[in-house]
Amino acid sequence: MNSENYIKGRGAQKNNTNKFSEFSYETRDDFLEFCRIEGEDADSNKTQYLPIFPKTIVNKVTSPDIGMEYSMNPYQGCEHGCIYCYARNTHEFWGYSPGLDFERTILIKKDAPKLLEAKLKSKSWKAQTIVLSGNTDCYQPAEKRFKLTKACLALFLKYKHPVAIITKNALILRDLEVLKALAEDNLIRVNISITSLSEETRRLLEPRTATIKKRLETIRILSEHGIPVNAMLAPIIPGINSHEIMKLAKAVSENGAISFGFTVVRLNGAIGQIFTDWIEKTMPDSAAKVLHQIEECHGGTLNDSRFGIRSKGEGVIATQIHDLMRVAKRTYFKNKVSQPLNTELHEEYKNGQLTLF
Repeated sequence: MNSENYIKGRGAQKNNTNKFSEFSYETRDDFLEFCRIEGEDADSNKTQYLPIFPKTIVNKVTSPDIGMEYSMNPYQGCEHGCIYCYARNTHEFWGYSPGLDFERTILIKKDAPKLLEAKLKSKSWKAQTIVLSGNTDCYQPAEKRFKLTKACLALFLKYKHPVAIITKNALILRDLEVLKALAEDNLIRVNISITSLSEETRRLLEPRTATIKKRLETIRILSEHGIPVNAMLAPIIPGINSHEIMKLAKAVSENGAISFGFTVVRLNGAIGQIFTDWIEKTMPDSAAKVLHQIEECHGGTLNDSRFGIRSKGEGVIATQIHDLMRVAKRTYFKNKVSQPLNTELHEEYKNGQLTLF
């Protein structure tokens, strides 16, 4: 790693200019010299939490190749700092950079529980699985303080409504009791993201996430309590974690996952620049090779937005990844099945209790 000017504990190493802004910012040498003389930090690298108040919280997912119909995100931005995260681009719509701002300026939707309850009680709403963390992780560090995810899960239980969760944080075990209660009526599925079995790789790719050991333990504990877990082996990045596919599948299966999914990394929008800057600083010897292999999966470019192909990739390398995934599924998940979540109970519980008459 090139440690010069490397920002420890963060994924992105700079703030890209927001594409919607007419202004751009740069750190000038004279400012840095002033800070040195004054004994001040040019950048405190601290996370800040800002409340926002959207009018709705449940979003209709219109992309045809994403396996969910509705999602909700109590937090915008994510302190986990995963360098490849597709959600970085959405931070620009809030007026921030998809780089460091995405990890350090976290927007808190304090009314999330109230907005969710209004949705679940709506006469026109028909129960369909709502996915927590369709964009940013609902169990990121902010959840310890604000507990919005915990409050929302209590509402899903109260109204007997199906919910799925995507996370890479062991904090989910804090809410084990409500998850168990949801599982009793087949109202919950948890997706745990595991990108590598190497802690060194994990720290570089996903600096503020739970350790791999903790994530595997989380899969095991959830599974032991009857909560179905799907492992997300995603994204697969050629030259970084593509050689781990079989070992990853074996590990999550042995810890109780009933299924797994995967994507081939894609670096859309500003993420291509952010990732390129990051890998040239963290893996300078292999940067060119990795970037070229990613390009080979997407028609010669890092930026691929074609529905149906963008997350699967194409070409020789992508085909090899898909072939390995098929072998992994046959080898480690042969007799495992998953059931669709229960959408039948909610109508009777719309008022918060079973309707008797």
